[in-house]
Amino acid sequence: MRGLAYKNHKQIELNISNQLIHVIIKNIDYFATQGFDLIITSGIGLRNYTLLSADLYPDSVFVGLNQTFTETRPNLISITFPEDQMGFAAGTLATQLSKTGIVGGVCETSGIDAMWRYCEGFRAGVLFTNPEAKVLILYRDNGDREKIFIDEKWGYEAGISLIQRGADVIFSAGGVTGQGALRAASESNIFAIGTERNQQLALGKNGTSIVSSFFGASRLEVSEVMRFVRQGLIQPYRVGQIQFVALHPKFPESFTSELNVLLQKLWLQEIHTNVLPEKP
Repeated sequence: MRGLAYKNHKQIELNISNQLIHVIIKNIDYFATQGFDLIITSGIGLRNYTLLSADLYPDSVFVGLNQTFTETRPNLISITFPEDQMGFAAGTLATQLSKTGIVGGVCETSGIDAMWRYCEGFRAGVLFTNPEAKVLILYRDNGDREKIFIDEKWGYEAGISLIQRGADVIFSAGGVTGQGALRAASESNIFAIGTERNQQLALGKNGTSIVSSFFGASRLEVSEVMRFVRQGLIQPYRVGQIQFVALHPKFPESFTSELNVLLQKLWLQEIHTNVLPEKP
């Protein structure tokens, strides 16, 4: 998780990964009491604290990246990105990469709507491209609640199990849990596709087989929010555009061009994933 804060529209970034929640809250409090105009928190795990902070500090505008809120506040902005579309795009790429026609997806618990949309979007994208393909999906539905998003061991074992069942491309989502599956793919020399961030950059040598990652265009959306806030305009809810990490030159240029066209059509709603917003 990360925190961003702006004072007089100047950015300060604070890396708060793997710190305790009370430390995160302390950092939010610091920015607010120092009079920062705009405070940005990132990740679903900070949703409740972002909402609470908006109540405690009405003079600051709070932005929750990848956070949805059931309540509105005059100083609260939600920025989300369409997980189903990211999964869908990853599914079309996986189909092009696969030689066996069997691909796998590993996601955190399907009880979290975003995780459901990621992996079901992936399934939909695979079958949209090749209706004859076989899609294997594993959700961490019965795992320890204390390890949500950080169960790297489960993610790794899930990835290995799908590879043993014939999958030659692995997609994953769900923080460190998902990174475990990407590591399993890399160790097995199996193509992998990440999401949420540039996973190859994040994992380094543990992500050598990652072909690309799909994630929200956060910088673009934050810039847009800043522009509107300067004008005194607060948009309570924004759905942002998505992007992907450039593919290695060894892959056909058509892969990249087709992905660009697909993302544009998804954005314009010329193609629909038909994924339900939450698990039935």
